[in-house]
Amino acid sequence: MEAEYDVIILGAGAAGLSAGLYTGRAMLKTLIMESVGAGGQLLVTDLIENYPGFPDGVHGQALAKMMEAQTTKFGPKIEYTEVEAVEDLDKPVKIVKTYDRSYTTKTIIIASGGAHNKLGVTGEDAFAGRGVSYCAVCDGNFFRGQDVMVVGGGDAAMDEGYYLSGIVKSVTVVHRRDELRATKVLQERAFKSPKFKWLLSHVVEEFKGNEALEVARVKDLKTGKIYDYPAAAAFIYVGFHPNSAFLKGKVDMDALGHIHTDLHMRTKIPGVYACGDVRAESTRQLGVAVGDGITAALAAFHYLST
Repeated sequence: MEAEYDVIILGAGAAGLSAGLYTGRAMLKTLIMESVGAGGQLLVTDLIENYPGFPDGVHGQALAKMMEAQTTKFGPKIEYTEVEAVEDLDKPVKIVKTYDRSYTTKTIIIASGGAHNKLGVTGEDAFAGRGVSYCAVCDGNFFRGQDVMVVGGGDAAMDEGYYLSGIVKSVTVVHRRDELRATKVLQERAFKSPKFKWLLSHVVEEFKGNEALEVARVKDLKTGKIYDYPAAAAFIYVGFHPNSAFLKGKVDMDALGHIHTDLHMRTKIPGVYACGDVRAESTRQLGVAVGDGITAALAAFHYLST
């Protein structure tokens, strides 16, 4: 069976678009499959100040449009559809299935990304990008010298909270249990910092404000008391899930569904690669996703050339 494509890229986020840019310039017939919109997490990111080449920062949606235009300029086509399954990954011609048809390809680059778990409370979506954030490294600098909140008690919450403590006036940790889940060394570092405040055995019930976040309505789980707690920003770390459910049992993953690769983004299956936030050990940063995508594309080109 002859393959329709040299490369099919699953996902049009920063990693997928970067991979497509390189495979397109390498004259590989490339299809990028995306279920939502080109740009991935860029589409829900306001101002980006830590991506090289933009000294005044760049808005996520604007950068997504530029990346999409640059990639498609070199030939890759973006098909807006949802991938339901992949088959024959271990064969020379691999199959990608959607609800209405199947596509065949010589290689697959998995760049399906992931999403931060949400609290699911009133105001969370309304204040996203206006005080509610899921990335301290991305957005912490906007709240320099202000009082902010971190929701969560795991390693990510403590790591990001400590990062914030070097920027903001104070960091209040809100955690539903009376003990943290983070490793002891991270807990000790946070407890020693005068910048940290603690609302243990608390949950957030609502985010409130006018143009931007002003307070979080919290509930003390021990007393039942509900009250408003001032915060210029709330950084939420209650988990992150990779978009890899459709690949379960097909590629090697960790317990949470992140795909294992080597340094060349190769999975254990020849001709199958993974990059960006869906990959195990990813730092979930824009620059890293771009580098992952480029690395995967170069590995695919080498595979097809030998």
